[in-house]
Amino acid sequence: MINAKKIEQIAEQISDLVPAQVKSAADNLEGKVKQILQAKLAQLDVVRREEFDVQTQVLAKTRAKLDELEKRVTELQQKSESEQ
Repeated sequence: MINAKKIEQIAEQISDLVPAQVKSAADNLEGKVKQILQAKLAQLDVVRREEFDVQTQVLAKTRAKLDELEKRVTELQQKSESEQ
């Protein structure tokens, strides 16, 4: 669900901002930052990009069908009115 590579990049960036003195005291800072980021991102209510793309396609198809049905109903209404 969450791109591990992006989390690793963010953790590295945060780790790079930490002064050398602090880094030496916390060798595993990057690992801890990764864990925290993963935990916090897992709490978010998000969907994977692939799932989003699939739903976007389904919505587009549904919209096209709805437009088609609306057109057909209008045609039938006009035909009914002209027959009366």
